[in-house]
Amino acid sequence: MKILLISDEESPYLCEHFQPGRLDGIDLILSCGDLAPSYLSFLVTMGRAPLLYVHGNHDGRYAKTPPEGCECIEDTIVNIGGLRILGLGGCQRYRPGPHQYTEAEMERRIRRLRWQLWKHGGVDIVISHAPVRGYGDRDTMVHRGFEAFLKLLNTYKPKYWVYGHVHMSYSNNQPRVLQHGATTLINACERYIIDVN
Repeated sequence: MKILLISDEESPYLCEHFQPGRLDGIDLILSCGDLAPSYLSFLVTMGRAPLLYVHGNHDGRYAKTPPEGCECIEDTIVNIGGLRILGLGGCQRYRPGPHQYTEAEMERRIRRLRWQLWKHGGVDIVISHAPVRGYGDRDTMVHRGFEAFLKLLNTYKPKYWVYGHVHMSYSNNQPRVLQHGATTLINACERYIIDVN
């Protein structure tokens, strides 16, 4: 299955300079947040692949104008083509506003997923807005990853953990792909494609 990963920055290749056929062969689109709802609606229409998303910290506008034709998978596991995909949007709370959580709040969200994780026999892909603490995050409060994600990562060992929030342009040393045991962690900023067997 060919999966397009997107987050945070609209890709000129996929919108401004879009050409018919550019999304051919894409079986699924996963959005890790902070993208305009119109952009997601455009991609799901032009690509004709399902688009699953979680909220970024700048996605308060989705409450009034959700992306059409797309599915929000916050705090749930969905099965697409045999892949169990879990969504956990939001980032560390750094100011008032939606889609921001303290460590304790994120831990509670994850605890509430235990039944779903048991029922599905685990998870293959986690999509989040914030990264896992220590894996692609930064030391600033705004871009710090969640410690709570480490337990989920170590317990269920998904094949992939896909996140956004930390733009690739923030640093020349910003890693796109990291490895933690059997899990590949990928920063989806702008766009990235994976093939999952």
